Amino acid sequence: MTNSVLHAQLQRSIKGQVCFSEPMSKYTSWRIGGPADLLVKPRDEEDLRQALVYAQHHALPVTIIGNGTNLLVADRGIRGMVIKIGPGLANIEIHNHIIRAGAGAPLPLLARKAMQAGLAGFEFLAGIPGSVGGALVMNAGANGCAVGELVRQVIVCDYAGNSLIFEADELTFAYRQSCLARRNIIVAGVVLEGKPDRVEEIKERMELYLARRRQTQPLEYPNAGSVFKNPPGDSAGRLIELAGCKEIRVGNIQVSPRHANFFVNLGGGTAGEVLEIVQRVQNMVEEKCGVKLVLEVQKLGDF
Repeated sequence: MTNSVLHAQLQRSIKGQVCFSEPMSKYTSWRIGGPADLLVKPRDEEDLRQALVYAQHHALPVTIIGNGTNLLVADRGIRGMVIKIGPGLANIEIHNHIIRAGAGAPLPLLARKAMQAGLAGFEFLAGIPGSVGGALVMNAGANGCAVGELVRQVIVCDYAGNSLIFEADELTFAYRQSCLARRNIIVAGVVLEGKPDRVEEIKERMELYLARRRQTQPLEYPNAGSVFKNPPGDSAGRLIELAGCKEIRVGNIQVSPRHANFFVNLGGGTAGEVLEIVQRVQNMVEEKCGVKLVLEVQKLGDF
């Protein structure tokens, strides 16, 4: 069965949008990536389950993305079905000190809603341009905080479309990783717990984090955030700069002169160029500093 036929069949079975041969560069913060055979934008959790059941029935490989940050998609794209968790699963509900959020909820919006409710602990999320689901899977963090510290419960789907719930004590989170990444599941939502605090004090901390981000990160160019994980007790950016890699360029991808662990797309950059500059930086840092940098960015697709 051709992808165009699959596209038409699936569109009839869900309320959300189904795209055929869709360029993934439209959905990644790096603005890089070839076409997905099928791209599905669920309107709600039922759409998500229907898409998963359809993919299983037709033996289609499934790739899940959120806001497309911290991702490198291959120039040849992604085979099978890509499910983009977005506005259809972006609900945020607050009751007392508990927040329930859908996997597609933007992290900056979550931080603002928590602030308005007088709940502290979410301030660091204000400057992370991702969504809740991806943040949980990679335990996203900044300013010495991480999202896993806030989790009380995670709602997931398996690839057969069944819903499951994990309590906090069933989950493990570590630096830029979680057990969710190793399980054959998709995050649909989460229950988080904040700490009551004065709105003015929460706002002040949030604005401080945002100001620091504007000063230190190259927000004027497409990028994927931190390319490498920080080695224990050190900073990947410091090591990259020490090794003389700052501002080196491959094609249209450049190590940012503002933050060495950010590689910016100057316009028309490719995944191939990213991989080439990643390898060059890894080699130079290992030769100069004796440290092998490990990718934080996740590679997806037909490399």
